Amino acid sequence: MDKQELALRTELIEACRAMNGLGINKGTAGNISVRFGDGFLISPTGIPYDKLLPEHVVYMNWDAGFDGDVRPSSEWRFHRDILQAREDLNAVVHTHSTNATSVSILNRDIPAVHYAIAAAGGPSIRCAPYEIFGSQELADRIIIALEGRRACLLAHHGVIAAHVSIGRALSLAVTVEELATHYLNCLPMGEPPVLTDEQIADVVEKFKTYGQQSAATEKSLKAAE
Repeated sequence: MDKQELALRTELIEACRAMNGLGINKGTAGNISVRFGDGFLISPTGIPYDKLLPEHVVYMNWDAGFDGDVRPSSEWRFHRDILQAREDLNAVVHTHSTNATSVSILNRDIPAVHYAIAAAGGPSIRCAPYEIFGSQELADRIIIALEGRRACLLAHHGVIAAHVSIGRALSLAVTVEELATHYLNCLPMGEPPVLTDEQIADVVEKFKTYGQQSAATEKSLKAAE
């Protein structure tokens, strides 16, 4: 295992623990993957996050093959299919965060109740129809729900957030939960007003440079890690 692979495995483990620390997941219900080599690394099934070691993270190839005795997450199919279908995405975070899952139980999309929805790529976060966990049918539904998006809900199940890195995907999962919370808080007073597609398109464009520091500052921050 080279330094790059060890670093990715360690980052994946830290993100698994962070999901629970951030309150967007409980137990081992969630899972995380990241593109690596000719396949991807994925969290294992059933091992508590606080007991995870780098060697527990499973490397899978695109044909779903893996070495060793540690079994990958039961949700490996949608992780594989998302990473194969979307070259713009390098990491996938799946959570069962409370409020986003509640919206998924209602079989509703999250509408543009706040401009931060643009972080997911468009004016809504779609809800993929229910299919049993771990199935190819669920993976197929997710690919459709993610068209033009970086996040979606899974009906009666949870959340998918994907991005260029594990950190960005984890941050997006937190944003999805915040948006779901805003939406649910508004619903007792009726369907909330939403921003237009054009307004969200403006935010999507603005987000392309949002939060970026100068090259020199980014270099110094990287060196401090």
